[in-house]
Amino acid sequence: MPYLLISTQIRLEAGPTMVGDEDSDPNLMEFLGARKRSMPGNNFCEYYVNEAPRVVLDKLEKLGYHVVSMTGVGQTLVWCLHRE
Repeated sequence: MPYLLISTQIRLEAGPTMVGDEDSDPNLMEFLGARKRSMPGNNFCEYYVNEAPRVVLDKLEKLGYHVVSMTGVGQTLVWCLHRE
């Protein structure tokens, strides 16, 4: 899985950070220490960690991921990463 999206709410820039969806690589999610949850009202699961995005980005860089783009969408910050 060469592409990965991570995100956080602006008011929660210290965490938690969303790091994957229900189809994400389980080995990568384990490396990040991510837990799967389903929020009330959602019909899907997502993986999250209680760490700040900066900490998650540092971990992903060690695995060869590089930030391709970053944007703000409403009250959400989103990073797109790619690994060769």
